[in-house]
Amino acid sequence: MRSALQVVGFAKKDLLPQVFMNQPVNDSYLPIVVLAIAAAGFAITPLVLARLWAKKFSPRKPGPNKNATYECGLESKDDALIQFRPEYYLYAIIFLIFDVEVIFLLPFAVAFSGLTIGPAIAMLVFLLLLAEGLVWAWQKGVLTWV
Repeated sequence: MRSALQVVGFAKKDLLPQVFMNQPVNDSYLPIVVLAIAAAGFAITPLVLARLWAKKFSPRKPGPNKNATYECGLESKDDALIQFRPEYYLYAIIFLIFDVEVIFLLPFAVAFSGLTIGPAIAMLVFLLLLAEGLVWAWQKGVLTWV
């Protein structure tokens, strides 16, 4: 008479399934490794080719003018690190918030006639929160451009 463990495929001595011992492993990491190498190759190959092209074909003219940093063709006069007023950042963030509001409102406006009262209340709460943020920004004077 065979025990229940032997019927399922377990040996009494080691309690490991003997069914899986002699079968090939199907969950190989080889495709993942191949794709990772291909991704690294696609990222590195253009850089290496550009470097080789530059060494072969670009003229060698080292000097202070060639190595100088410039922006828009003009020589920089002061330090590039300029402090901006925080109002500019707040203005940009408020612009992004209301830009995202348009993205959310457009599908709602298109499907407005077919919606029930639940989505309409959710959109009303969303609009009231945005209006509250607009009133806050207006009171703080963020929307005044100096």
